[in-house]
Order: sequence, then C-alpha cells, then structure tokens
Amino acid sequence: MNREEKARVIEELTEKLRGGSVVLVDYQGMNVAQSTRLRARSRESGVEFVVAKNTLAQRAANEAGVEGLEEFLVGPTAVAFAEDPVAGAKLMSEFSDEIETFKIKGGILDGGRVMGAEDVVALSRLPGREQLLAQLLGAIQSPLAGLVTVLNAPTRNLAVVLNQIAEQKSA
Repeated sequence: MNREEKARVIEELTEKLRGGSVVLVDYQGMNVAQSTRLRARSRESGVEFVVAKNTLAQRAANEAGVEGLEEFLVGPTAVAFAEDPVAGAKLMSEFSDEIETFKIKGGILDGGRVMGAEDVVALSRLPGREQLLAQLLGAIQSPLAGLVTVLNAPTRNLAVVLNQIAEQKSA
C-alpha cells in the first residue's frame, strides 16, 4: 500500500469514526463461509464491516479526536460502522456468540465515548431504534386513549340510564 492509498484509507476511517457508532472486533479464526455470512448480514442491517490495519485506524482515531482506542488496536482488528448504535453492537454480539474465536474488543458511541467489550454487549441488549419508537408511541397514545374513555363515560352512562328508563316505562 503506497502513501496515497494509506492517506485515502485514513481519511475514510476518520470520516466514519466521526459519523456513527463503531464496534471493534477480533475476527481471527473465521472461515470463509462465516465471513461471507457476516458481511451479508452486515449489509442487511446497515452496518459496514471493514478490516483495518491497526496503525491506520489509530491515525484515523487521532485525526477524529477519539482517544483511548490504543488498547483495542492490538492483533487482527475489524471495524463495524453503523448509524444506529444498537444495530452494530447487536450484530457483532450475535456473531460473538455464534463463533468462538470472534471477540468484541470495544467500541465508540456517537459522541466519541470509548466503550469496553462489556459496554458493547450491554448496548446490544437494548431494543432497536424502531422498537424504541414504537414503545414511545404506545406510551404517548395510552394516556390519550384513557382520556377519551373518561370523557366519553358520562355520555355513555346517560345513554344507558335513558335506555333503562325507556325499558321500564314500556314494560
């Protein structure tokens, strides 16, 4: 790899490190079928999976203003970039459970906060963005539905009472 290629790779990595969330993994020991499956599932999930040289990744982190990655950039390292912080963590955690040699090293959250492997696993257990939005909508909608029920109760009760009076007079 010549200097121009290295500069281009550093620039791309820097831009991605500034963007969304990042999960660093040790991919050593994966066979071709597992690697192919990981890349396919990454594309489906909106996660970009890149194998990066540690020195280039460290330079990109320095340029992006991310500190504390040195401890994770040891040995074979692959990086998963995602817009949704939970998506990348979930996918890498699933593969870590499936493949014994596939290990999560750490990650970076949107704000540039460096996380350890335990934090990434904890993040992977959170519901996804779509599910959180659905839960929020349900939480907003529930009190409104209760309010409508309470406001309709007097009218409904009046109708029931009038119906009962009409039945008594007709009998």
